[in-house]
Amino acid sequence: MFALVESGSIIKMLNGNKGITIDGIQHPRAIYTLWTEAERNALGIYEVVFDDTNKKDEKWYINTNQSYAFGSGKVTATYGTATAKAHADANFTAQDETDGLGTEGELKSRGLKYKLIQDVKLEAANELAKTDWYVVRKTEESTAIPSAITTHRRAVRSKQAAMETAITNASDTPALETLYTFTKQDDGTVTRPLGIIPTL
Repeated sequence: MFALVESGSIIKMLNGNKGITIDGIQHPRAIYTLWTEAERNALGIYEVVFDDTNKKDEKWYINTNQSYAFGSGKVTATYGTATAKAHADANFTAQDETDGLGTEGELKSRGLKYKLIQDVKLEAANELAKTDWYVVRKTEESTAIPSAITTHRRAVRSKQAAMETAITNASDTPALETLYTFTKQDDGTVTRPLGIIPTL
C-alpha cells in the first residue's frame, strides 16, 4: 500500500494496482514496482510502513481501525489501543428500547466467556458422539457398555466441567489468554492450563 503526500499531508491512499496522474503527468502502474523508493518519494508517493505494536489477538480484543500519519519522511499505519472483548453477556438497556433497538432486559449480545464455553461444550459433544452408539445399543439390546468406554465418557464430562469452571473463574482477559497458551514441558509434551478434552 502507498500514500500520496502533498505539503506534508496525506491526501490519498493508493493500492498500487493502477497508474496515477500527478501534476498532469500520467505515471504507469510500474511506478510502484520498478521505480526506486527515492524516485517515488520525489513525486510524493510513499510506501506505507505498518506498525502493529498495538495490534492484539482478535480472539480476545477488538482492534481499532488503522490511522495513517506522515512524518520523518515516511507514512506509518498504526493501531490505537485495543479494547478487551466483553466477558459477560449484555442486555438491551432502557435507552436501547427507546431507540427501537430491542426490548430492555432481553439479550443483546453474548460475551466472550459464553462463546468459549460453547466451544468446550461442542468439543465434548463431538467426542462423546464417537461412542454414543454404545449407549444406544445398551438401551436397545441390553448389551453392556465396555468399562473403558464408560470411563472415557466420564472423563470427557469431568474435563468439560473443569474447563468451563476455569473459563468462568478467569478474572480478566490476560487470565483467559493464559488458559489457552500452550507451553512445552520438560518431557517434550505441549500443554495449556485449560487442558483439552480427552480423546480415544
